[in-house]
Amino acid sequence: MSVVDLPKPNTEFPKLTVPNGLGTGPIPIAPYISQAWYEQERDRVFGRAWLCMGRVEQLPEADSFMVKEIEICGVIALITRDAKDQIRAFHNVCSHRANLVVHETSGKGSRFVCKYHNWAYRNTGDCIGVPDRANFFDLDMKKCGLTPIACETWEGWIFINLQKQPEVTLTEFLGNFGEAFRDAPAPAATQAFTVDVTSMRANWKVTIDAFCESYHVPVLHPSTLGDTFANDSNRYARPLSGNVRGAHRTMTTFGNPNYLPPESSLIERLAYSNIDTGNTLGANDAADMQALQNHPAINPNKVPNWATEICWLFPNFLIFYSPGGFFTLEFWPLSVNTTRWVARMHTPVAADVRQRFQQEHYSCRMAEIFLEDVGNLERQQKAMESGGKSEIILQDGEFLLRHSIETIQKWVASATVREALAE
Repeated sequence: MSVVDLPKPNTEFPKLTVPNGLGTGPIPIAPYISQAWYEQERDRVFGRAWLCMGRVEQLPEADSFMVKEIEICGVIALITRDAKDQIRAFHNVCSHRANLVVHETSGKGSRFVCKYHNWAYRNTGDCIGVPDRANFFDLDMKKCGLTPIACETWEGWIFINLQKQPEVTLTEFLGNFGEAFRDAPAPAATQAFTVDVTSMRANWKVTIDAFCESYHVPVLHPSTLGDTFANDSNRYARPLSGNVRGAHRTMTTFGNPNYLPPESSLIERLAYSNIDTGNTLGANDAADMQALQNHPAINPNKVPNWATEICWLFPNFLIFYSPGGFFTLEFWPLSVNTTRWVARMHTPVAADVRQRFQQEHYSCRMAEIFLEDVGNLERQQKAMESGGKSEIILQDGEFLLRHSIETIQKWVASATVREALAE
């Protein structure tokens, strides 16, 4: 892909806030620091939205399982793939004395046995074993199974809903986003390394916001990303496009096509391969790159010099598509000012030593970038809580953050999910 007709410095990039129907005023800080807001988000957002748990490849074969904790709601979900490849979810709680049934975070097994009194369950949720059953009172085993959680899949992504009877289907919840990203590639979905930041000292929205705007990149990441996502034609890393899609949102970021690692960065120069975007974060093959670039919703305007398509699935799940493949970020509230943050970086099985080296460089580079973010976000949370300001001011390139807060405010105020989703 040749590089032609770059915009003049920061003058010809599209406006994104007003065209997407968003406001332009300051945003209140209260949702980032208020215990009352945290409790409303627990009940009205996380308690009612469809929550993405990850990919079906995390359950790679029949009888696979994984355990996911949704701390803000106090839920521990056991997600299984049975012998018929049906994916289900249950509360990981024994019907006898309400102890945990499965202690591992993932594994393989067609049955689960509670380690307290040996009550046994199939991975379909059925209770199949009660020691000394005759000594119970009118015990009905059919009523003693694991408590189900609503579970659906879309394009290989697993979602659960914590309402006993979800008000809307997953298809209704995803709306326009689900239609636009149908058949989006997920290269190397079976291969991932994980970074799990178990307790960030920052509100979950402070944390997720940092990954959904590129305005900060030249300032906070000058040595790692600054020259990759900005140049003289785009000094402030303005986005190339962006769309509000119901409760969800997407943004296309700029990549510096002229980026080359500095001569002093010997390791990066060994790993670097120019793919005409400046995005060095990844090491997939040319076919994978082309499949991503061909999808109509990824870089929807097909402009040159794109780096990533950021997909923000409401409320707390990010998918980053780029010429190097894709990775995901999850942000789970632990308290009003602490967050568990999980990154899954997908890379293919290395075809040769060079690609394996590139992948190692990629993982180290991402970890370095994450460390730069961690310290800054914890400082930001402390400053927000100091009372020095009651509002934050957002620019046009930060429209994803604005849409997030406006959407959360709408969900908190809405009596029903259908009302919250109404355009």
